[in-house]
Amino acid sequence: MDANIETDAQSAYRLEDQVGFKLRLANQKHLELFSRMMPDVTPTQFAVLARLRETGPLSQNHLGRLVGMDAATTKGVVDRLKAKGFVGSARSQTDMRRLDISLTDAGHIFVEDAVKIAQDITRATLHNLTPRERERLLVLLDKL
Repeated sequence: MDANIETDAQSAYRLEDQVGFKLRLANQKHLELFSRMMPDVTPTQFAVLARLRETGPLSQNHLGRLVGMDAATTKGVVDRLKAKGFVGSARSQTDMRRLDISLTDAGHIFVEDAVKIAQDITRATLHNLTPRERERLLVLLDKL
């Protein structure tokens, strides 16, 4: 490759202009807010609780798919939430091979309060954006 072309390509690349870098920084900010404002669960654990709140009991496999996790990760998250007393599991009445996951009474109570905190976390993450910018950001992220 010609030395001038190589130099131009190198100078044209700026890390701070890259989408992955910007997404990582935004995610770091969000995760810092999350861990400070909701220290009892991780974002992934909260996602499981919130999904169960929305849908009711689900098979462990289906729950994992609905929150974007593979089977091994889902099992670990469910196990940690069981240890906290937030979810329970039982064999499916219709398919004994399937494990259904549901919120416990303590899980219902926790997630109701946690949803309010999650809304505060979202507001804090997006506080520098106008309402229109917030809406547009969510639409653009869905496209990715």
